[in-house]
Amino acid sequence: MYPNLYYAFKDLFGVEWSGLKLINSFGFFVALSFIAAAVVLTSELKRKSKEGLLTYKEEKIVVGQPASIGELLLNFFLGFILGYKLIGAYLDRHELIDTQSYILSSKGSWVAGIIGGLLFAFLKWQEKNKVKLAKPEERIIRIWPQDRVGDMVIYAFIFGFIGAKIFHNLENIDDLIKDPIGSLISFSGLTFYGGLICATIAIWYYCKRNNMNPIHVADSFAPAMMLAYGIGRMGCQIAGDGDWGIVNTHPKPFSWLPDWAWAYNYPHNVIGEGVQIPNCLGQYCSQLPSAVFPTPLYEIVACLLLFAFLWSIRKKITTPGVLTAIYLIVNGVERFFIELIRVNTKYHIFGINPTQAELIAAFLVISGVGLLIFFITQNKTEQVVS
Repeated sequence: MYPNLYYAFKDLFGVEWSGLKLINSFGFFVALSFIAAAVVLTSELKRKSKEGLLTYKEEKIVVGQPASIGELLLNFFLGFILGYKLIGAYLDRHELIDTQSYILSSKGSWVAGIIGGLLFAFLKWQEKNKVKLAKPEERIIRIWPQDRVGDMVIYAFIFGFIGAKIFHNLENIDDLIKDPIGSLISFSGLTFYGGLICATIAIWYYCKRNNMNPIHVADSFAPAMMLAYGIGRMGCQIAGDGDWGIVNTHPKPFSWLPDWAWAYNYPHNVIGEGVQIPNCLGQYCSQLPSAVFPTPLYEIVACLLLFAFLWSIRKKITTPGVLTAIYLIVNGVERFFIELIRVNTKYHIFGINPTQAELIAAFLVISGVGLLIFFITQNKTEQVVS
């Protein structure tokens, strides 16, 4: 397991760069998942724009203005935070023994922070100064859906993170009661479906506000979301963040299958779960006492295959909304079955004990089937009328 990139680089390349302790392995793969999703989403939005399914929105902008005080202050703040924490980490490496505590503390390098802030502010001033006009002009520009991918990814990240934290804490209410502040601000403890629900609501609102048909945008998001989920699970597997399965005592079904792909005890996991590893010193020295199903690994394989499936059929499906419905169905089915061998908090409802993810997965499948029937029926009705 590699809790952060420091351990990965140390093991793979033999270098010890303490600053890499600031980059959590899970967070690194989440960032990669957003980048991959943005690339796929941009491609699909461009295709739908060319087909006339999505159109532009005209907006009035002012060009030629110098950098405003607000822009300079914002860039100074961002540069200060990066310099204060990142460079401060290199200058005071022993503080990174507990990376999360360091990041959330007030510790850092003031000199590096001020230099970083001034550098970022200067770069913004220089950027604006290059296009400054003697008299700023108002212009009307066309903004296409693919031009808004950056904004949509930011919306998805912010509201997805908030939703993931909310649903995780609802699922682990005892931990929230014990340590409410720690539970809310910690970097661990994220529930995918909570993020999916909240991000969907935010993106739907954004689309309606910017003259984009939400159904066509949702169809563009479908393969991108499946790819992002698969890549995100790589972070879970590599960091060992607790999203593993139940204890697996069954014999390995295939001789060619590596042992770690069937039953794994997640040594050096990021959450410190399990028993002490013999002769290990430091922060990440725990492993599970019994090997478990490596469920993140199974989801990586399943979701990448499902992404390939959605990507292969996206041009063949011409009825709006159908690809979204199929995504909901396959996503729900995949998660429902993985929950059968995954460790998770269970609810007690009328004699049954489902997990939160099982309930949401079942809801997604039912919703997907309902939407599939609705969109196909609606399309047939429109064809008859026309």
